Amino acid sequence: MKKSMISMNSENNGPSGPNTLCRITVAVIVAALLLCAGAAAGPTTNITVTRIAADTGDIIAEKTVDYIWMQENLPVQGDGVTHYYHQGPVFSDDKEVAWDRNETTNFKDHGAVMGTDVADLCSLVGGAAPGDEIMVKAADGYHVEFPYENVCSPDPRQGPLVVTWYNGEDAVSGERAGVGYPPEDYYSGMRLIFFADTSTNVDGKHVYGNWDMHETMPGSVQHFFDLMPSNNGYTVKHVDEIRIYEDGFTGDTSAPVKSLQADAAASGSAAVPDTTSTPAPLVLIAAGFALALVPLRRRL
Repeated sequence: MKKSMISMNSENNGPSGPNTLCRITVAVIVAALLLCAGAAAGPTTNITVTRIAADTGDIIAEKTVDYIWMQENLPVQGDGVTHYYHQGPVFSDDKEVAWDRNETTNFKDHGAVMGTDVADLCSLVGGAAPGDEIMVKAADGYHVEFPYENVCSPDPRQGPLVVTWYNGEDAVSGERAGVGYPPEDYYSGMRLIFFADTSTNVDGKHVYGNWDMHETMPGSVQHFFDLMPSNNGYTVKHVDEIRIYEDGFTGDTSAPVKSLQADAAASGSAAVPDTTSTPAPLVLIAAGFALALVPLRRRL
């Protein structure tokens, strides 16, 4: 009787019983999945620039670079001291007030950022041409598209579209982004920021305001929040791809998109290396560890 009680405890309640083993197994798998998710959606350090044919959708040219290469080989935007701002919504039933022509409120400080002009990144794969659209994509699939003119010949009140990879000073108020380089120190990076001039701000700040958006962006790509103008939605976090779509992007602008590399891997193509998909080894290690626990249960 005593022996059977010991057996019962070891199977159900003891430190090495199956319930404990199951909890260990689940914990290991969850931890591995969390690590993989973090790797896929966290701050980015590499960016893949791709040119896509209009007629076939095939990749014409592609290049992947990291922020260190960008800093050393392409013109650097920003000085690590000057702060750049976008504008959030100005809630009002009066459309004139909502557009806030005089840039009076709800500025989103993105810090004293430095980075690389999207136009310079496009040049790595032959550049864009009139009629093309340039997509800026995040690791989680969020994306925005811009006409050729806004990327390659922007109005100064809009300024260049910059993929930022360094922050010299954090925001004075609002969302914190970290100070330094990604991934550990600049945890919003790499991020898309418009480096607007000071021509439309009475306080001399580099603000891309909502009225600036009205004046520089086609209506089809203007950004709104709850029907209120808000161009802060352009500031894509964790940028990992720039795509040039010849003759324009024809996909769903409101739905997340996968990486081109992941799509190529899924189709069996070997032409494009998978540089952005979640690494499989962590999942395989977790699964192997879970299987290794099964024989232990039988021996106890």
